[in-house]
Amino acid sequence: MSMIETVSDVENSFLSRREITCNFQGLGGKLKRKEAIEMITKEFNLSNKTVIAINMKNQTGRPNVTGMFYVYDSEELAKKQVNPTIFERLERQAKKDAEEKAAEAPAEEKAAEAPAEEEKKE
Repeated sequence: MSMIETVSDVENSFLSRREITCNFQGLGGKLKRKEAIEMITKEFNLSNKTVIAINMKNQTGRPNVTGMFYVYDSEELAKKQVNPTIFERLERQAKKDAEEKAAEAPAEEKAAEAPAEEEKKE
């Protein structure tokens, strides 16, 4: 059984986008927007499309999340139609993730070097 239940899948030809609404079973409070976008991309085979999480709501009294996603053919079209604040948040999050990865890499190298230094002392 899949964790993703499709509520609606509408092709909006006027705005040249696909609007997908899904329920994520058992992921209430644990699911991040980036993870949800990755799951939708894999589920619907949207690897060469631009997927944007517009709205994600936790259901009251249940561990479910309902998410609304817009799927565009190109990022330029998405930037024309979607609020620019959403793209600013996405860029900020990507920058933050990159900084965290950069901070983790030296820490892993130091952890690997520490046992080697201890062996040399003995």
